[in-house]
Amino acid sequence: MYSCTAVKPSTRLFLAHVEGKRTTEDYTALLYTIENMRSLSTGLPLFTSDNWDAIKDAITATYSYRFQPFYQGRGRPPNPIIIPFEDLKYAQVCKQRENGRVVDVVQRVVYGSVDEIRRLLEATDQEVINTSFVERMNLTIRNCLARFIRRTMNESKTLRMHCRTLDFFQAWYNFVKPHDSLKIPIQSDGNRKWKKRTPAMAEGLTDHVWSLKELLSFKVPFQ
Repeated sequence: MYSCTAVKPSTRLFLAHVEGKRTTEDYTALLYTIENMRSLSTGLPLFTSDNWDAIKDAITATYSYRFQPFYQGRGRPPNPIIIPFEDLKYAQVCKQRENGRVVDVVQRVVYGSVDEIRRLLEATDQEVINTSFVERMNLTIRNCLARFIRRTMNESKTLRMHCRTLDFFQAWYNFVKPHDSLKIPIQSDGNRKWKKRTPAMAEGLTDHVWSLKELLSFKVPFQ
């Protein structure tokens, strides 16, 4: 069992997670969850990942349309063609390993232009195509949740409790845990100080760091 996760690099917001076997269906479910959060007035974001084929297949299936070529009446009818959306931007980080060690890293643009992807990376203070943010998120999850340590008494026994535990971690990470890279300078009595911020604050979802009590007592509005 794996957890497929997604992070927004500019605010470090933990967007979503889906538990499964890292199949195309699992990543498609993850993308649909993210798509339901996105405002229709904004364009498609830049997607980055490793070179796992299931991720590419899921992105292609989610952000594309089927085009049926014209049949001229002779021979076998042509098969439909999958055409990605024009504003789809997707890049991969391909790591080459030998004897379990990374010996080379190649950045590959799958959809979109190199110049446009470079401009979007610069807007989020990134110099190259990378997956460091989601990799750091996965490390934080493993360090904070004993359920992700295999072959121990703490590993999850049921899928339901495993998912609910990660749901709670997602809320805690976004609203309670300040992220050091998100702090902003403030002036107080002529001295420069720093204001701590959580991913939810950077995203504009709240204006303060939540306490654990506030998180646990928050009433989700009925929809």
